[in-house]
Amino acid sequence: MTSEERARIVIATAPNLRDLGGWPTTDGHPVRAGRVFRSAGLSRLDGEDLRSFGALGIRTVYDLRTAAEVAEQPDVLPDGTHLELADVLADAQHAAPAELRQIFADSAAATQLLGDGQAERYFEKAYRDFVTLPSAKTAYRELFEGIAQADEPVLFHCATGKDRTGWATAALLLLLGVPEDSVLEEYLLTNTDLLPTLQHWLDAFRDNGGDPDLLLPILGVQPSYLEAALEEVRREYGAIEDYFTEGLGLSPATIAILRKRLVDG
Repeated sequence: MTSEERARIVIATAPNLRDLGGWPTTDGHPVRAGRVFRSAGLSRLDGEDLRSFGALGIRTVYDLRTAAEVAEQPDVLPDGTHLELADVLADAQHAAPAELRQIFADSAAATQLLGDGQAERYFEKAYRDFVTLPSAKTAYRELFEGIAQADEPVLFHCATGKDRTGWATAALLLLLGVPEDSVLEEYLLTNTDLLPTLQHWLDAFRDNGGDPDLLLPILGVQPSYLEAALEEVRREYGAIEDYFTEGLGLSPATIAILRKRLVDG
């Protein structure tokens, strides 16, 4: 069974849900399964899906969304699950990942805003912000310190689990020693796992006179988005570990704990 197959967890009301475990590091030791999970928002969990989610053993959930997003669609979690709010985009003037609905509610405006490669540039800028915004640094520091301290499984998510969550996943896997090509492979799983659940948005946009292909760069992910964040890391800090220590302020001891707890071997 491949890392990809091990990672996927199908719960209908918790889309884009994956276990970060199973991906091999450069020294041949895999990331430990059942410790850290990622997903889209958890506002619709109910009934059997809520029980299935509870069976994963997750005891802490980090919500990376804005305060407005949280207020509009608060998480529904099993009893005993602790929720931590870590607003990545609190300092952003224009937060592309948090503005998806507004962007394509008006098909004519969306065409003007997103055509001719503007959507890609919009999100590449957002990914650079994930590395440089003070609120992003604070939120990701809280997340990774929390993962290091957690004795039980942790999940983190944003709205659709693709951008703020995608960068957190990529950064953590790179820190643990997963090769960049595998990190990109994990990142792009969102296009397979998430896009089918958003077909109703594409259909509604088409019915409103828009071209659904225009939405793909904002509903899915592209390699250039992740590369924009990695370029920013290299420009500002040099290496991924320096991003964690200098950018996020994690201590070498915390990084060592993350590696010890999350990598088999």
